[in-house]
Amino acid sequence: MITSDRMAAVDENAEAFGVPRKQLMESSGNAVARAVRDIADPGAQVAVVAGRGNNGGDAFVAVRFLDDYDVTVHLLGRPETISTDIARENWDALEASEYDTRTVTDSKALGLGDPDVVVDAMLGTGVTGALRDPEATAAEAVNDLDATVVAVDVPSGVDADTGTAAGVAVDADRVVTFHDEKPGLASLDAAVTVADIGIPAAAELFVGPGDLHHSRRSQSHKGDHGEVLVVGGGPYTGAPALSAQAALRAGADLVRVACPKSVAREIQGYSENLIVRPFDGDHLKPSHVDGLTALAADHDVVVFGPGLGDEDATLDAVADFLESYEGTAVVDADALQVVPEVDTDATLVCTPHQGELLKMGGKTADDWRERTDHVESFAAELGHVLLVKGAYDIISDGEVTRVNRTGNPGMTVGGTGDVLAGATGALACVRNARHAAAVGAYANGRAGDAAVEENGYGLLATDLVDRLPVALRRDK
Repeated sequence: MITSDRMAAVDENAEAFGVPRKQLMESSGNAVARAVRDIADPGAQVAVVAGRGNNGGDAFVAVRFLDDYDVTVHLLGRPETISTDIARENWDALEASEYDTRTVTDSKALGLGDPDVVVDAMLGTGVTGALRDPEATAAEAVNDLDATVVAVDVPSGVDADTGTAAGVAVDADRVVTFHDEKPGLASLDAAVTVADIGIPAAAELFVGPGDLHHSRRSQSHKGDHGEVLVVGGGPYTGAPALSAQAALRAGADLVRVACPKSVAREIQGYSENLIVRPFDGDHLKPSHVDGLTALAADHDVVVFGPGLGDEDATLDAVADFLESYEGTAVVDADALQVVPEVDTDATLVCTPHQGELLKMGGKTADDWRERTDHVESFAAELGHVLLVKGAYDIISDGEVTRVNRTGNPGMTVGGTGDVLAGATGALACVRNARHAAAVGAYANGRAGDAAVEENGYGLLATDLVDRLPVALRRDK
């Protein structure tokens, strides 16, 4: 089962891993043609009602595999408005080969005749909400026919994730969906076929550019994209400053650092962008927890641990905070060791390296595939998300596991983990915890790769901070 958003990411990842979308469209169209051949004999009349996106492109391909049938293609709109290059190429192929292609510029004048089969290829899984014209009128015309309706990926007008329709929708008899079933299809009164179109398993396992998709509303306001509280510092000052700056660079609107008063001015001195909220003393103690809990309530995510140290009183305070906290927290560095013993309702993203994972009670292995199994099992046991750092980062919530391959040996330098924790905290403001961890690892490694490409090894953690905005951009 795969949601429409996740399917779009997998499509993009497959292309990044060497399987072009044009090839996937060819396989998808072939699968649609097979469904038509299964329900109608050669010579049957087939009407294809196509939109101007890749859903229509799948149907254009299908037509080329139906030469034994009497096929007409009805394009809703002008050919020059077809929205993707690969769909336009397949439309052009039909016209060049003199298939019966018809352009529909007035949906009320759509004439489908009396076909035996209708192929609904107007809109795919990425479109939600009520149909508008020309698709709404076309859907009504399709539903009025006495024909078997085959929908491409999802019936037009139906939300692929919920199975609901906000208005008129195509009443399909069969649905040919691709790669994996979509959650909403099970509720439909239609036969659903899942077609394997050649997307490699790697496109789901490995984090890739498709996972970066996230858009900001044009009417956004300060705070809409997250407020992060970094709790750290004491024996170390650079770590919380790096995490906070990384959170800002990864898209958080506001970031505050709660730290011991003894180091507050030093941490503030790293950047004028940092907002510091000091507490008394030179290290975190249980007496500070009530104040931190109240402060954390005004933030979307807490990054807990960078530079805190491992004094007994500090670790007791970490445990007390996590036991009382119910929000989302990224836990890093020395704070990790208390997580297995804590009973918490919080959503935790734990970011250990392999040594810290062992200290938490987990297992590791030299082979990343074997390590993946260990991490998934331990995440299920903990009930939290794990992001285990290494040459291959392993991210798991115990049910779904992802692997990140970005990064390089230059990132063994101190501070890169603090950058990762801060970036993950910012991303967790606007994504679910597992996805935030996966994208955080991918962007952190991508930033490190860019730094090494530009300057060679000998990078600094601040090099990663500076490159995070570009690393999180989909068009890079």
